[in-house]
Amino acid sequence: MRHNKSGRKLNRNSSHRSAMFKNMARAVFTFETIRTTEAKAKELRGVVDGLITLALKNDLSARRQAFRVLGNHQLVKHLFDEVGPRFVGGNGGYTRIVRLSQPRVGDCAPMVIFELTKLAEKAEAAPAPKAEEKAAE
Repeated sequence: MRHNKSGRKLNRNSSHRSAMFKNMARAVFTFETIRTTEAKAKELRGVVDGLITLALKNDLSARRQAFRVLGNHQLVKHLFDEVGPRFVGGNGGYTRIVRLSQPRVGDCAPMVIFELTKLAEKAEAAPAPKAEEKAAE
């Protein structure tokens, strides 16, 4: 019985699982969106949300903890300087999982798009003044 054993094994041993989630987290912070299976995305949510929570703390200890997962100083800088400030004042909801209609071709696994939310916050702020200018004319 698996009482009080959280998390999916995903047919991998623990070191392979942790390496896979580190690689996927790097990809999420590099490209802001990735395509993966539903089970992997649901497990990745905890890793990425934890890193964004560290970015909201923004102290030396948090940067060192994020470096243990990301393993790249440029990604840690990107996380703390660009990604973290987008989520100030929010309590969770940092990621979004969107199901795709077509499953994976080889094994029919359900596929999703895993992305960070609030990607276009600056882009949404730019068109608002244009609408006000049009209304004034």
